[in-house]
Amino acid sequence: MRLVESFTSLQGESTHAGRVCHFLRLAGCNLNCSYCDTRYGRSFEAGRPVTVDELVKLALDSGVKLVEITGGEPLATPETPELCGRLLAEEFEVLLETNGSYSIAAVPREVRKILDCKLPGSGMFDANDFGNYELLAPHDEIKFVISDRADFDCMIAVIRKYGLAEKCRNLLASPVWGRVEFAALAAWIVDSRAPVRMQLQMHKQIWGEKPGV
Repeated sequence: MRLVESFTSLQGESTHAGRVCHFLRLAGCNLNCSYCDTRYGRSFEAGRPVTVDELVKLALDSGVKLVEITGGEPLATPETPELCGRLLAEEFEVLLETNGSYSIAAVPREVRKILDCKLPGSGMFDANDFGNYELLAPHDEIKFVISDRADFDCMIAVIRKYGLAEKCRNLLASPVWGRVEFAALAAWIVDSRAPVRMQLQMHKQIWGEKPGV
């Protein structure tokens, strides 16, 4: 395993936004999304080598019981399901943010998966593993990052095709920072009566675009 950064901050996204959270950012990603804001963590050689034991200790030392494993793409690291299980055994509430191209079958069900659905504007739509939608638990979340109106319409089509509103109560629509006006996305959601929750990246609004927040 390779660790890019470990830090405590406010959770900036998902239904857990605003909560104090400890982040473990692992190196390496198999995708290259057009709007990626963590390119410093995409390389599989980024960061430093660590063991599962070291990562669990970092989480314990943080004094925070909510921990998110992110990347890069954490499921590109084979030990990530083991790390999730170890953190659960230490009574952490565990969030796993994943790009949706790897199966979540090996991830403990108790983990709260935040699963991206890559839309056409990302350039990575064909990488989605739609089989993951049959593995979702009610507490999991699906995040749609919206680049434009075409992405929004694709999101609605995916939700309908896979019956996502019945499978998962947390469907999140997030505008690409700097590409979509917040008010425009809000209007699309209201006008279409979309069964989603709009989310903004709180950490960027507070601290701007930089690592470690």
